[in-house]
Amino acid sequence: MADTTGSEMKSGSFMSEKSAKIFVAGHRGLVGSAIVRKLHDQGFTNLVLRTHSELDLTSQSDVESFFATEKPVYVILAAAKVGGIHANNTYPADFIGVNLQIQTNVIHSAYKHGVKKLLFLGSSCIYPKFAPQPIPESALLTGPLEPTNEWYAIAKIAGIKMCQAYRLQHQWDAISGMPTNLYGQNDNFHPENSHVLPALMRRFHEAKANNADEVVVWGSGSPLREFLHVDDLADACVFLMDQYSGFEHVNVGSGVEVTIKELAELVKEVVGFKGKLVWDCTKPDGTPRKLMDNSKLASLGWTPKISLKDGLSQTYEWYLENVVQQKQ
Repeated sequence: MADTTGSEMKSGSFMSEKSAKIFVAGHRGLVGSAIVRKLHDQGFTNLVLRTHSELDLTSQSDVESFFATEKPVYVILAAAKVGGIHANNTYPADFIGVNLQIQTNVIHSAYKHGVKKLLFLGSSCIYPKFAPQPIPESALLTGPLEPTNEWYAIAKIAGIKMCQAYRLQHQWDAISGMPTNLYGQNDNFHPENSHVLPALMRRFHEAKANNADEVVVWGSGSPLREFLHVDDLADACVFLMDQYSGFEHVNVGSGVEVTIKELAELVKEVVGFKGKLVWDCTKPDGTPRKLMDNSKLASLGWTPKISLKDGLSQTYEWYLENVVQQKQ
């Protein structure tokens, strides 16, 4: 793909270097754990993984000494401080400060210690609140952000720009991928702090377990949302590491929209809840539509493989085995 900045580089060696040392930052999270599974499945044998207690990514000296000692060849940066609207509103300094520290430390040390290629992962919240739909990569920095998560979004935009700056100044192969709403095993099913899909799954499961007659869901059910299974994202990350080396960040989405009502009905079916679904229209709906334009990644040759129904069934199995059973 042509690159107007003149900073396109040759890619394609990643998949042929199965024994190269790869540092996956944030390997215990939803995204990082899926990337680790995918790399193992693809035959990569030399992953470098550190828990937060083993390596504090907000500490410049700790990160510097890690890179000086380990000297990874590739880096996938999936570590971030994340949370929902309430957390973002309550701890704005943490969301901008911690994420800026993690990104700056890892990106700079990776460059300094000769990492061949780095993939930085962001989020669809980098785009303006009123971006065109579907949202193209070019919508970045064209309007005001959603106020409830602007601190996190600004940190992620800074990460994209840092990768671009190092590419321009140092001809260093740093790329960025921006995923849509993700779900899958290792998701957060916390009753207050989880996102819409795991929250629905938990509520339907508990309603079923308690023989409840109905489940009340906020809003009208009309907003449209896009969901991507985290294993598809991991597959896309490996693809980008191998096949993409451009200046611009790349959207990673499913390209499929579903209303919250359709999503709730699907989760209800997967969980096997037989009661009634009630919509509380006095509660807010949020943004009416949020869809990423996935055409750039599709033109490079990658498309998702896991349908929403299959992905939900797989996620519910994981939830039963890893969340429900552990509470018993």
